[in-house]
Amino acid sequence: MKNGIKKIGVLTGGGDCPGLNAVIRGVTRTAILKYDLEVIGYKFGYKGLYNNDFMPLTLKSVSGIGHIGGTILYSSNKDNLFDYTVEEEGKKVKKDVSDVAVQNLNKENVDALIIIGGDGTLTSARDFARKGVKVIGVPKTIDNDLHATDITFGFNSAVNVATEALDRLHTTAASHHRVMILEVMGRNAGWIALESGFAGSADVILIPEIEYDIEKIVEKIKDRENRGKLFSIIVVAEGAKPKGGKVVVKKTVEDSPDPIRLGGIGHKLAYDLEKFVKNHEIRCTVLGHTQRGGITSTFDRILATRYGVKAVDLLAENRFGNMVSLQGRKMTYVHLENVIGSQKMVDPKGELVETAKSIGISFGD
Repeated sequence: MKNGIKKIGVLTGGGDCPGLNAVIRGVTRTAILKYDLEVIGYKFGYKGLYNNDFMPLTLKSVSGIGHIGGTILYSSNKDNLFDYTVEEEGKKVKKDVSDVAVQNLNKENVDALIIIGGDGTLTSARDFARKGVKVIGVPKTIDNDLHATDITFGFNSAVNVATEALDRLHTTAASHHRVMILEVMGRNAGWIALESGFAGSADVILIPEIEYDIEKIVEKIKDRENRGKLFSIIVVAEGAKPKGGKVVVKKTVEDSPDPIRLGGIGHKLAYDLEKFVKNHEIRCTVLGHTQRGGITSTFDRILATRYGVKAVDLLAENRFGNMVSLQGRKMTYVHLENVIGSQKMVDPKGELVETAKSIGISFGD
């Protein structure tokens, strides 16, 4: 590169998702073939940066990984180097150890860093940029809830998995005249539930953005009965909640920067419905981490590769401190300062929700 960059580092932070390996492949191949750069990958996200634990990324090491889920660099969602747990005099304390990471970059002659992750990971990317590190961020979340980009890779794969699950639940629900509930991911934003429910012909879609009334769900089930439909399919995002109620917390992870783990709304909904629906068995399936794993969809393979290629191009253009962003059909960028803390939620009055309601799908409202 004309700007003197000769060696770059890559890391993946936060939860894994389909498409991460395609980004790594896109970054590595572009860096080597287009710009003749050396590339290394830090293992386990920021933990690898702190421990100087890395692996070389070569054309050989990224060969054949574009379709594989997960990340060959591994990941961690507990390692904020600006608030990191270390042991001093036998006690665990929180410290800012970001200078250690900068020293490790300098030690290995890494000129710039491409950081792939969600809100927490990109917050640290912004903070490293403030310290003078040449950083480019790449957005990652299966929830598709980052406001600064139209679509995040991994989302399409997750929706495909959830849609296939709904397709499978339909046949067994129809065979036994059951009410089948599918719980999917979606802590604050209901995009996975909305799009999979739409595509998978769900009768009820429950999302965090629209509080539900249990009586409205019962009405929908009974209305289907009156029309000779003796089964119903419900898809519910983990962050959905009843009117005036709270989200269901599965557990708390104390050493995590985001300690609350949601889960269980599907089983709660089944329990609540059993009080009103006496003539159907009600079963709940929790899809969980199945949504994160497996083969990456065709759409996400292409999208993730585009993100990876653009990230390296931004380094060549001296666009440091920015995040790659898809806006419309164009790959562009936004400053990391404008990315953090801004979530993209489902609009309860938006076109997609209104279209779903037009074809008879209930949102419990």
